[in-house]
Amino acid sequence: MGVLFDEKSKTFHLRAKGVSYIFNILDGGHLAHLYYGKSITEDFPDLFRPSNRAAFNAPSFENYSFSLDLIMREYPTYGGGDLRSPAFAAEKDGVNFCDLRYMEHKIYQGKRKLEGLPCLYAKDSDVDTLELTLFDDLLNLKVVLSYCVFKNYPVISRSVKVINEGESVILKNVMSASVGFDHMDFRLMQLHGSWARERFVEISPLKHGLLSIDSRRGASSHALNPFMALASPDCGENCGEVYAFSFIYSGNFSMQVEVDEYDTTRVNVGINPFNFSWKLDKGGVFQSPEVVFCYSDEGFGNMSRTFHDLYNNHLIRGKYKKSPRPVLLNSWEAVYFNFNEERLYSLAKSAAEIGAEIFVLDDGWFGERNDDRTSLVDWYVNTQKIRGGLNPLISKINALGLKFGIWVEPEMVSPKSRLYEEHPDWCLHIEGRNRTTARSQLILDFSREDVCEYIYNTIRKLLSEHNIEYVKWDMNRNFSEIGSVKYAQGEVPHRYILGLYGVLERLVSEFPNVLFESCSGGGGRFDAGMLYYMPQTWTSDNTDAISRLKIHYGTSMVYPPSSMGSHFSACPNHQTGRVTPVKTRFNVAITGNFGLEFDPANLKEDEKEVLKAGIKKYKEIRHLLQYGDLYRLKNPFVDNAGAFMFVSKEKDEFFVSFTNILTEANSPLKRLKLSGLVPGYVYKNVDNHEIMSGSLLMNYGLKIPHFSGDFASYTWHFRKI
Repeated sequence: MGVLFDEKSKTFHLRAKGVSYIFNILDGGHLAHLYYGKSITEDFPDLFRPSNRAAFNAPSFENYSFSLDLIMREYPTYGGGDLRSPAFAAEKDGVNFCDLRYMEHKIYQGKRKLEGLPCLYAKDSDVDTLELTLFDDLLNLKVVLSYCVFKNYPVISRSVKVINEGESVILKNVMSASVGFDHMDFRLMQLHGSWARERFVEISPLKHGLLSIDSRRGASSHALNPFMALASPDCGENCGEVYAFSFIYSGNFSMQVEVDEYDTTRVNVGINPFNFSWKLDKGGVFQSPEVVFCYSDEGFGNMSRTFHDLYNNHLIRGKYKKSPRPVLLNSWEAVYFNFNEERLYSLAKSAAEIGAEIFVLDDGWFGERNDDRTSLVDWYVNTQKIRGGLNPLISKINALGLKFGIWVEPEMVSPKSRLYEEHPDWCLHIEGRNRTTARSQLILDFSREDVCEYIYNTIRKLLSEHNIEYVKWDMNRNFSEIGSVKYAQGEVPHRYILGLYGVLERLVSEFPNVLFESCSGGGGRFDAGMLYYMPQTWTSDNTDAISRLKIHYGTSMVYPPSSMGSHFSACPNHQTGRVTPVKTRFNVAITGNFGLEFDPANLKEDEKEVLKAGIKKYKEIRHLLQYGDLYRLKNPFVDNAGAFMFVSKEKDEFFVSFTNILTEANSPLKRLKLSGLVPGYVYKNVDNHEIMSGSLLMNYGLKIPHFSGDFASYTWHFRKI
């Protein structure tokens, strides 16, 4: 495990758990990528093959057989004969050209933190790092490629740091990583969607040309998630090779896959180069975000479990890193903007009676906020709704045995607000252009230090003066007029994200006991970058159980169940109008981070008892559901059902949730084969005491009961005896 280097062949061999990553330094100083995949036992295999193709753009008369366009480059730049998409481009005096050559490298134990950015962390003994410096001697520009090799995971993380030792340059493209494959025999898996149907799985074969999975919206977005995987044609949930890429960043991103005329595949991952430019003066440093490379030779399921463990252990931080997440009730779908303190107390009392642990006051508690057209950023209590302020209400709710949480949207400003009247230049805008509003709001300019300081102090004051133990941090729109009074347009989106990260770092450090949940119109900023600051994310505004089968399936491809906010809600559902049984709504909601999004007083008594008993049971097994190994047993994108299985790390306990979608008349008998168990173990059903071996459960399976009516659900809970 770790990083090896052979001076004679100038070859680097990076070894993570079960993975080899090999590249070398060519004569002249360019880097050639050689191999990435399942572990190779030889330390320094001879893998470089000179091209036998016609080199129409050879760099010298002496060697017509060599061209940068015909090799798999480790970190490709613009210019010099490589005609494919570059990972790096820098402009000086109007000329866009950079020729990076090997300068030096160092190998050390441990992993450094990225300044101002979220990143993976680990004990020094768990990671080896290679820092390889490239240099352009005409620009006097250093580019440091960082490779962090995780010894206990099939994972290598990468980032890039640019150091300018010459005159000012304009960075036009700084990808965090590039990797090549000498074939195109892959299927591309991505997560796409929109508001209320986030992270749907889409798989398609590669084609020649350039494909870009990206966001230009200022946030990682509902439309495309900063994750993708290249899979072998035979890849499924439990078999086949997967090369997965997850970007630890919350803003504009690009994941490019390019296949050239010789079937060579190039992957570039980093900040979206569209409308990106960054002036780097002499002595200046630019740090790119981190991208995670994850390899699996056991299909998508093993890939996902690797990401889940990695992010739970080495990305998420703080008190709730591995703690059972509390059951909360959010007020939004129960009351929307229509409430006063009596109504809120009544709602909290109903929540306490069925077993909730946190009451969360959503939108509408501040300024003159009676609808979504006013008061964002006026973070003072609306005393017409909540007489006496928050503290008396919080005290009454705490007396019920509930913690208190609150909703905020600090990155936004309403044109109808006190702050906007005083500081109309504090929002993102372009002078002389219309200021586009969405949900009647504009976006504060987080690239400005004064704006960040104001928001930090405002939220700090709110948390310091009230016993608030949970914060839902929302962000309900994407960028439009991207302009700042301080910075050039090409720098604003990234500076915005850096400003946001800075505010979050200060707040989560100062209030370590507060559970922060990220939200962006639902799941519009569900990314690894936000998980570094907030251990859970509101998965989608769509709380319909049947819709959530697909949303949970796709989200779990990379993000752990502990991070996926998932609520039991009212019926008919507020987003789809669908009518589903209480049991089904509960069984689906507990496959994520369980909460409530309705008024329990509206339930019938028998329904209330079912839910109350379910919550009690959930509390007994939530550590298994949140931190056990997840196996996706049924794919709702192709099956008439969804099924999720959670297995303890010791393999001595498991829980299965199965949801049928549409009922068929006179349907055949069906079985559900399980995964992840020890064949020789004997397990006992906690509910009906049925005893089955691990081999029987995995090879024969569980008998799926006959369902009457659509959208029925069933669960099994077994323990080893």
